Amino acid sequence: MTLALQGIGVDTSISTAIGKVLMLSRGSIQAEPGMVAQNRIEEEVQRFFNAVAEAAGQLREIRKQIPADTPPDILEFIDTHLLMLQDKAISEAPTQTIREEGCSAEWALQLRRNQLLRVFEDMEDAYLRTRKDDLDHVVNRILKILQGGRNSDPADIAGHIIVSEDLTPADAIMLHQRGATGFITDFGSPMSHTAILARSLGIPAVVGAHGATDQLHSGELVVIDARHGSVLANCDNTCLLFFRQRLEQELAHRRALNNLRDMPALSLDGRQIELLANIELPEDTEPAIEGGGCGVGLYRTEFLYMNREELPTEEEHFLAYKQVVEGMGKRLVTIRTLDLGADKQCEHQPEPVTCTNPALGLRAIRLCLKETDIFRIQVRAILRVSALGKVRIMLPMLTNLWEARQARQIIDEERQSLRDQDVAIDPDLPIGAMIETPAAALTAESFARLFDFLSIGTNDLIQYTLAVDRADDAVNHLYDALHPAVIMLIQQVVQAGITCGKPVAMCGEMAGTPKYIPLLLGMGLKSLSMHPASLPEAKQLIRSLNISQLEKKTAGLLQNLLNEDLEPATQALVE
Repeated sequence: MTLALQGIGVDTSISTAIGKVLMLSRGSIQAEPGMVAQNRIEEEVQRFFNAVAEAAGQLREIRKQIPADTPPDILEFIDTHLLMLQDKAISEAPTQTIREEGCSAEWALQLRRNQLLRVFEDMEDAYLRTRKDDLDHVVNRILKILQGGRNSDPADIAGHIIVSEDLTPADAIMLHQRGATGFITDFGSPMSHTAILARSLGIPAVVGAHGATDQLHSGELVVIDARHGSVLANCDNTCLLFFRQRLEQELAHRRALNNLRDMPALSLDGRQIELLANIELPEDTEPAIEGGGCGVGLYRTEFLYMNREELPTEEEHFLAYKQVVEGMGKRLVTIRTLDLGADKQCEHQPEPVTCTNPALGLRAIRLCLKETDIFRIQVRAILRVSALGKVRIMLPMLTNLWEARQARQIIDEERQSLRDQDVAIDPDLPIGAMIETPAAALTAESFARLFDFLSIGTNDLIQYTLAVDRADDAVNHLYDALHPAVIMLIQQVVQAGITCGKPVAMCGEMAGTPKYIPLLLGMGLKSLSMHPASLPEAKQLIRSLNISQLEKKTAGLLQNLLNEDLEPATQALVE
């Protein structure tokens, strides 16, 4: 009888994988309490330093083996771990514990990990909170060296489906390079490292498939159906034939996508859709262009503040933005102001910010309006770079017009200041608002009157509307982009843009998910921003659709929204 496991599918242009299971043990390593003799303290400190150095050497060696044409967003995972190994919080703080308490290097590192994990778990931003996985992976690598362990992966990985409790970024990248055909993990969410990397690498995966390591066995043939988040074992011949045929179709489909890069996202009835890329690093401009994007719809700037003790200068901001603007040529670049929260303290704050519920605390525009010096530095850099290309600025996490007016006033003041100094800027720099809270969506018409454009951030909008943390493995099954309340809010924002004559884009993951695109176009969205890897698939889909017909079908669906089962209804839109 067929065994079926359910998890969260990572659906790329290839959503099917068939292969034999290769079981890898990648669980979190735990150290036991241990003490060392007083006369061996410095020897133990040196043992710790040697382990950190060896861990860094392993990662550098892995990085050397990655092909030069690998997208920058994949390499960033390895670089992040290397930076963490240089951070004194990991590379030096445990030695103080060794010296003061006489404990072993393993136990000192374990204690430090526990302290840092508590900090990460209190972060309100779902993406930043998943960075605790980075900490865990780095500490595990050091602990494994301290405990005398070495990597002992099988030589024959090609064609196998990897099953593990979880995978580190280094594991995922190297297993892909060695020919693994798919990933299955016990743990994980849509924002976990395994999910993000699988999507970037274009490899089918199912994460959060609880019990996979217990119920699957090395050597047995399994099927990954990432489209539906399913793992199937002990399939009969009819089932295997179906998935083999589907895999062949998907491979042919991927080959066809390569021909679309320079073609417009033009529907069958002649509607032009703007396809933009979400990026995080200046180096991401290359995959954005390679994917056929006509610009950047979301440039996350938080990387400038991470893994450092001092705040970035105006010049650092300017040079990073300049690299992106020049990399995109004459294409649009939308720069989002920093979206950090109560978990990330600024050096000059007189006292730490405390919050009993970080998810609803001091973050994004709230932090910028409290720490205006930080905000002004970033705004000045964006204004300066606006003279070099087609740039616009976007403000995150707005909930009321008071915040919007305060932010706009600061931008106006810095604009005038730069003019007085004869610094070149775009005097008409467009200013936009991210609509990512129910409050902003419900009052979207007021925001549309005040701003030049709106962009719907569905990641947070869904989270706040449904009170579901999608990074929480226990509840992420409740994270539903097609919940009627979410669709009603999106509809309200789109209508606000139409009423006020302002463009509305969408930059959340929903925008790059093929099964949602027909619904979004039918609702009136004309601009979608997504991960660069999703661009070719979205473009091909749009070129196969008649948007005029979609609008008629969608209008009927929305009229009966509360009584419809939206999952099959959205599929029916393209039939």
